[in-house]
Amino acid sequence: MQTVVSEKPYVPVPPYHGRIWPWVLSLYGPRYLRKVFGVSQVRCVGTEKLVASVKAGHGVMITPNHSRDEDPFVLNILSRAARTPFFIVASAHLFMQGKMQRFLLQRAGAFSIYREGMDKQAVTNSIEILEQASRPLVIFPEGHISRTNDRLTPMMEGTALIARQAAKKRAKDNPPKKVVIHPVAIRYEFKFDVNAAADKVLEEIEKRMTWRPSRELPINQRISKVGAGLLALKELEYIGHTQEGTIPERLAKLIDFILSPLEKEWANDHHDGHAVARVKRLRAAILPDMIKGDITDAECDRRWKHLADAYLAQQLCHYPPDYVAAGAPAGHIMETIERFEEDLNDNVRVHGPVEAIVTVGDAIEVPTGKDGVDVMDEIESQIRAMMGL
Repeated sequence: MQTVVSEKPYVPVPPYHGRIWPWVLSLYGPRYLRKVFGVSQVRCVGTEKLVASVKAGHGVMITPNHSRDEDPFVLNILSRAARTPFFIVASAHLFMQGKMQRFLLQRAGAFSIYREGMDKQAVTNSIEILEQASRPLVIFPEGHISRTNDRLTPMMEGTALIARQAAKKRAKDNPPKKVVIHPVAIRYEFKFDVNAAADKVLEEIEKRMTWRPSRELPINQRISKVGAGLLALKELEYIGHTQEGTIPERLAKLIDFILSPLEKEWANDHHDGHAVARVKRLRAAILPDMIKGDITDAECDRRWKHLADAYLAQQLCHYPPDYVAAGAPAGHIMETIERFEEDLNDNVRVHGPVEAIVTVGDAIEVPTGKDGVDVMDEIESQIRAMMGL
């Protein structure tokens, strides 16, 4: 399980308003992307739309899709193209992984939000940034990394809430001022031999499962076979036997089998919504006493096991049905291989070169009243169009 939650007390990390550090760190951005993520090129499209909104003095919110870990660093290239640093809302756990990482993240423009509860300070910081219009604010409306570049997961309504609150405040200025939202689509293209990279990873997994490599199979069938094998192992671990049905049906049933008992204990048997929302609800219930230190070591260990189970359920939901069906594009193949690596090893080796294409959408003027455009629908609509979904 990756360290996506912490039992340390949450200490908010506020926005850093200096401009020298963001500029200095941005110089290292392209090299960091190449070294850590294999992203050798970032192409920005529609940057002029963002520049126009900044020059007009609007409070600007940027709402990208969030499919990969490197998304914030890719947006750094967009900020350089637009000649303005960004503020980025980032999960609190990222700031708890060492003093140096905390220092650099904050200086690069990131500030914390506690996802396992209502973080009023992060909301206030976000509204103030938009109200002051000092620089654009980046919020990832999906609220988590989806792992798939051809799918959007449900978006958080909190994004619209922040934008509307800031718009109401700016409307009171004389003359009235605006808040606008620019949806952004980030897509990745793999500029290397995907089949060769997949073959290497699949062979390693097959050997761990004591299988002979199935190189005679088409790559999508081989991935499906390995995926079915990994799923069967988890079914045996949690249920005691493999299930009947299609892979999507088995995944859905396993996710429910894992989450339902936890929800009965921790969430008043509330199991509505997407798996990500269900896991967030569980974390919000499990963590508070761990943070306070009011429980025994044995109880703490039991809760960590529950958190690990919830994490697994969330990872399972990131395997879309038929994503690697016959004729699937290279991106689907590579993303599935990377998910295998992450779920087995908690990290992904660098595959490259990769090209990122960042497309800026049209400005959405945020209404101040109940009437007007549905902000979240318009964000999703634009991102889907730019991604070609």
